[in-house]
Amino acid sequence: QVQLQESGPGLVKPSQTLSLTCTVSGASITDYPIYWSWIRQPPGKGLEWIGYIGYNGDTYYNPPLNDRTSISRDTTKNQFTLQLSSVTPEDTAVYYCNARKYGLFEYWGQGTQVTVSS
Repeated sequence: QVQLQESGPGLVKPSQTLSLTCTVSGASITDYPIYWSWIRQPPGKGLEWIGYIGYNGDTYYNPPLNDRTSISRDTTKNQFTLQLSSVTPEDTAVYYCNARKYGLFEYWGQGTQVTVSS
């Protein structure tokens, strides 16, 4: 029902800001009580939750990434975005957006590869 599509540059240089957009269809990002997350998977590693923006606009970030992470939304476009600043090669990963309504559903985007390299 809910479809999510990640978009943004696939290559980012060290020290720059990684910016990705998730375009949503099938639900509004203001719908109660859906939470909209960014999650990533570095090569050879498990999934790492980055943070979420809630239906009410509240945000929460994984503490190790808190200082570098900003998630925002554009309700007119039904999109939410990730900005990860001061990136290093350790930020290279497949990045996913995700929609969760606890106890009812969870949907994922297909993921997008982001490589941090000079």
